[in-house]
Amino acid sequence: MKILVVQNRMGIGDTIIFLPFIRAISKKFNTSINLLVRENSKAEQYLDETDYIDQIIILERNNTSNDRHDGFLGAINLMKDLKDKKFDKIFIFNSSLRFYLIAKFAGIKEIYQYPLFKKKNQHIVNTPKKFIESSINIKIFDDPKIHIHKNRIEDAISKFEINKKVTNIILGIGGSGPTKRIPPKIFLKMIGKIIQKKKCRFFLATGKNNEEQEILNEILKSKFGNLCTPLDQLTIKETLPIIKSCDVAVCNDTSYSHLSAALGVDTITLMADTPLIYGSYSSKMHPILPDGVTNVTHNTFGKDKINPEKILKKIIQILN
Repeated sequence: MKILVVQNRMGIGDTIIFLPFIRAISKKFNTSINLLVRENSKAEQYLDETDYIDQIIILERNNTSNDRHDGFLGAINLMKDLKDKKFDKIFIFNSSLRFYLIAKFAGIKEIYQYPLFKKKNQHIVNTPKKFIESSINIKIFDDPKIHIHKNRIEDAISKFEINKKVTNIILGIGGSGPTKRIPPKIFLKMIGKIIQKKKCRFFLATGKNNEEQEILNEILKSKFGNLCTPLDQLTIKETLPIIKSCDVAVCNDTSYSHLSAALGVDTITLMADTPLIYGSYSSKMHPILPDGVTNVTHNTFGKDKINPEKILKKIIQILN
């Protein structure tokens, strides 16, 4: 049996959030799943070794150029691509009539999809959960899980000289927007506090844009720089075994918070300006909110109010 899942939301985080529902389909039908995703999901870098994923198909469509799957001709191209692969079932995690018609004309006999024309107010977790419950009668879902081969973890431990006798911590210091990036002074205060209690090494995960590089350089040039290893020159795929080798992660709302939690690493999520669900959907996530705030969403603007003492307490709690 060949099954295709369509998950066309943008970004790494959204793709990882949907993994429990994709895995549920895999378990139900006892087969690995083919996945249609956007290129900026970067799924090929972190799902290529995951046992319930078969083939990753890239949706070549960004709505701003004449990509292979854009427009009317793009729909025909996608229909042909899917028809050639002869899928038996398709699960479409959106309400798009376009995808329904593409699946229909591709000859896929069993089509499961969100209700058509109901795009408003779709909850990132509850909507797909209800969809899978009603479609295939599964009501219990695991945390998101991604897999990497054991030999790659062993190679990373050797290459980066990861000493398991010290506390290894991933710091996800980047973020997709400036309001999500916690100031470096808060990370530095946290580092100063934790090294008084435990011998630590820190791996700094971030992107390459100027603002993220400024945060990275400020930490590297601090008095704690000798305890830090930057990962910004590595691909996502190359960082995964390093993350997996760590004891705990402390991350902004960034791709690394989703990746580390999905790898089974307890992840402290610093929620400054994003709906709380993005940092709490997994049991491996431990959200910290800005001081004086009981909930967080867009426009909370709380990045300067994250308390390093709260981060320290949560780290100690996790490690103990």
